[in-house]
Amino acid sequence: MTDRSHPAGKPIRTAITDEDGIDFAIIELFFFAYRDFTSDPDQILSDYGFGRAHHRVLHFVNRRPGLTVAELLDVLKITKQSLARVLKQLIGTDHIVQLQGPRDRRQRELYPTAKGRALALALARPQSRRIHAALEDSGATERALIERFLEAMVNPELRAQIDIVPAKTSGKSHGDH
Repeated sequence: MTDRSHPAGKPIRTAITDEDGIDFAIIELFFFAYRDFTSDPDQILSDYGFGRAHHRVLHFVNRRPGLTVAELLDVLKITKQSLARVLKQLIGTDHIVQLQGPRDRRQRELYPTAKGRALALALARPQSRRIHAALEDSGATERALIERFLEAMVNPELRAQIDIVPAKTSGKSHGDH
């Protein structure tokens, strides 16, 4: 509850603009694009009682079967506690299985089940349709340019994580330019 004994700050009635070189137009486009990009999967996930963390786990485990819990933590940048809760649900609902590592029994490798693969595909299909429609609607003919832009948005020291996922169907990995 706000303490009303002190006068509140004076309201600013003008919108923030591109001050100090801040590109608010692009920032805002990212907000809206992300909102809509995640809306279809969010609806599907809600039917399972899952959220976006479940989506990210399903995505990366399906893209990299055998991914270890430690590697997944590194990619997602979430706490062990958060991941443990999500993994417990995905394992309990038979979307993911966890196996001991063949070389180190302390390592836990994650694999999708048929049910987990089907859900990952159901979540990715509307996003893929949205991407293809946006590329077509925008007249973007240079897909590689968009990929380079998005890759450049990732912190330089973390870009190696992008190259770990399987190469695109064209046979070219994200690191090839």
